[in-house]
Amino acid sequence: MNYEQAWHYLDDLQFFKIKLGLDSMARFLDGVGNPQAGLRFVHVAGTNGKGSVAMDLLTILARAGYRVGLYTSPHLSSVRERFRINEEFISKPEFAAHASRIHDSLAGQQITYFEFTTALALLWFVEHQVDLAILEVGMGGRLDATNVIRPLVSVITNVSMDHEAYLGNTLGQVAMEKAGIIKFGVPVVAGVANDVSRTVVERTCRLRGAVLYLLGRDFTVNVDAGNAWNYQPLRRTGQEVAGLRCGLVGAHQQANAAVALATLEVLEQQGLTVPETAIRQGLAAVRWPARLEYIFLEADDSGGFGLPVACPSGTGLVSPGLRRFLIDGAHNPAGVESLALTLEKEHQTNGIILVWGSMVDKDAASGLARLSPLCRELLLTRVAGERAAEPSALMESMSPAMRSKARCVVPVAEALRQAVELAGPHDLVCIAGSLYLAGEVRQQLLGGVVGDD
Repeated sequence: MNYEQAWHYLDDLQFFKIKLGLDSMARFLDGVGNPQAGLRFVHVAGTNGKGSVAMDLLTILARAGYRVGLYTSPHLSSVRERFRINEEFISKPEFAAHASRIHDSLAGQQITYFEFTTALALLWFVEHQVDLAILEVGMGGRLDATNVIRPLVSVITNVSMDHEAYLGNTLGQVAMEKAGIIKFGVPVVAGVANDVSRTVVERTCRLRGAVLYLLGRDFTVNVDAGNAWNYQPLRRTGQEVAGLRCGLVGAHQQANAAVALATLEVLEQQGLTVPETAIRQGLAAVRWPARLEYIFLEADDSGGFGLPVACPSGTGLVSPGLRRFLIDGAHNPAGVESLALTLEKEHQTNGIILVWGSMVDKDAASGLARLSPLCRELLLTRVAGERAAEPSALMESMSPAMRSKARCVVPVAEALRQAVELAGPHDLVCIAGSLYLAGEVRQQLLGGVVGDD
């Protein structure tokens, strides 16, 4: 298969619904030589922050000279975004070659989209003999296709409600699924809150003889007066690392970065040393598209936009022709809360126009209720895909006060056009509700994350 054929074959696998379980994945990997056996891993689970922690680790380790593979999901505009080694995404010929190998090995057997991409990542990482592979869990953990590995360290960023149809209707049930990545004797780094999720993680670690390092107990982070922050490491005799700055926006990113730094300390115990200069430079350089990502674009005479303009993310005073966008994939309560805290700062001096589109299986009502008071205008649109919620249904879920500032606008391109038309030079256009929406809008504004090679 060439790249286009491989992409279409993979795309067709989306018609086969989500399947949680490890038996078929283990059998399939056995048929392609068990590529996971030749790799060293960090396994990252959690409701939110998985990708941010993974990107922190990748960027810092790359600065330290390591060759690091990263597998994440979902993608924004190209499936190739899911696979990278340091700064390089998988090429079209390599994607096609590994997809063809997987296709041929199946001999007509069924495999899910996520199982296919997970296997492809493992094969590609083995081919390039990466020093370390970071795998982000797709959903849950216990029965996720990535859970066929034995990592050097397991990471659980946090636990909150999401994917209830698959993971359970209580925080304890969801936590049990996340804790399913914990292996016997493998250390765990966790940023879970002091609630039932922590109880579940602590109990699972005791049962499996896994050393647990907890944010707030074994390592800490605190912000100094200048908005930089300080990290107190795992080793009780270790010296505080002060004056750190992260390239990612949002107060929650300090906790994510602390989890990443604690993970690096565990990896150091296993031979992967990282100098402090790599930590400082790497954290400052981290970028993670569509996660509280500010974009500044200069409008052109035709009503479109030119190249991005470099501006401080928090500035409210911009030139008349400049428009500010904040793109975030927030789609569950915890993610929406992080977005809301960021918007509350904007709300003090700037008008906010929110473009929202979400999936039918998400709790859009609570998200809109949290964000609506912060916004001057609210445009409800429809994300591409069969699971997308209809704007009219979103409107019905809203209170009369919320509806008074809302309108339904489809397609997404028209919603974006109207939002820009409504925004003045001191306003912010915010796009949220789904990573699929974030990816579609970002593609329209900046083009794809991955090049066309």
